[in-house]
This record gives sequence, structure tokens and C-alpha cells, in this order.
Amino acid sequence: MKDNKKIKERAYEFAIDIIKLVGNLPKDTAGLVLGRQLVKSGTSIGANVEEATGAFSRDDFIFKMNIDLKEAREINFWLRLICDAGMMKNIDVINTLNESENLKNILSAIVKTSKERRRVLNKSCL
Repeated sequence: MKDNKKIKERAYEFAIDIIKLVGNLPKDTAGLVLGRQLVKSGTSIGANVEEATGAFSRDDFIFKMNIDLKEAREINFWLRLICDAGMMKNIDVINTLNESENLKNILSAIVKTSKERRRVLNKSCL
């Protein structure tokens, strides 16, 4: 599955970007709290993609990829919040925010396609 390899690599690189970005957040209470949230959400995308590739069923795969999609949406919220609160220069966050949007779109397409394939397979088994 070429797409899975691509999403695995992108999610891994995204996790690295998140870790680096968090290192540049202010060391105040807000920076520490938001940084913790960013690291949890941003690194779990890659971990869940890895889990999904070893799913024991199509439903399990869809479930795990849906979790990834939720995490991508959450990371978008935290990144927008950091930008809008002026915690970092927007230029430092914008590339990461763009990649999180891209990941969200890719994950959404994977979930949609997987659900459609499941539906087709279920109909063909009847």
C-alpha cells in the first residue's frame, strides 16, 4: 500500500516538527500546557497510523484511522490557538498548520475510501 507508506512517513515527520515547534514555545504556564497538548496530539497521529497498519480487520483499521483524524483536527485547534494568541510568530507555525491540514485531508480520504470498500465487500458477500 503506497498510500500507507506515504502517510506513515508524513505522520512521523510531522511528529518531529511538532516536537521542534514545542521546544520554541514560551516557557510560561500557557506554553507548557499547550506544548503538552501538542506533543500528545501531534505524536499520536504517527503512532495510530502504525497501529492501523497492523489492524486485525477492516473495521479496526477504520476505527484507528478515525482516531487519527480526530487527533489531526485537535492539533489544528492547538496550532490555530497558538497563532491567534500570539505565542509564536505565525510564520513559525504556519507550515506545521498547513501540514496538519494536509494530514487531516489524507486521513479523511483514507477513512472514506476504507468505509466505501467495506460497504462494497459487505454487499458482495450477501
